Amino acid sequence: MKILAFAGSNSEVSINKKLVTFAASFFPNDEVEILDLNDYEMPFYKHEREQQTGIPELAKDFAKKIDGADLILMSLAEHNSAYSAAFKNVFDWVSRIKDRKHFGEKPMFLMATAPGNGGGKNVIEVFLKRAPFSGANVVESFSLPNFRDRFEEGKGITDQEKLDELKSKVETVKQFFQ
Repeated sequence: MKILAFAGSNSEVSINKKLVTFAASFFPNDEVEILDLNDYEMPFYKHEREQQTGIPELAKDFAKKIDGADLILMSLAEHNSAYSAAFKNVFDWVSRIKDRKHFGEKPMFLMATAPGNGGGKNVIEVFLKRAPFSGANVVESFSLPNFRDRFEEGKGITDQEKLDELKSKVETVKQFFQ
């Protein structure tokens, strides 16, 4: 199975990228490609820009990555209870590709983490409301609150209850393909 994994963040030290990379490690027999949103930085979407210059090649490249995947692992950064501007901009540009839903009806394991108690639950809720209109078939979702207290570099999730929850949800996602 081909898996596309990325964080909805442009932070150089993204905790969401750390989480999605850790989650990807539970798919050892699959081909996993981890993207960095910084490699898809484009001018902010605006209608006039699209009319003048068309859709950026980077948006088309991102869409091709989605199209080539069997499963998407995505961990969204939460900025003021919603998506990061970096993710939203890629999302906006990909939406402008003719006859396409953003995520191409691909199965998705949606995640989020944050330094605080919320763990990105707001951005998960926002995305789950949008997912059916964007061609994202969310099979499972996972939130990791208090990232710095529950995740250790080189070890991953150190809170046994949250680790067990992640493993259980990974199994649900794997069962989806059987």
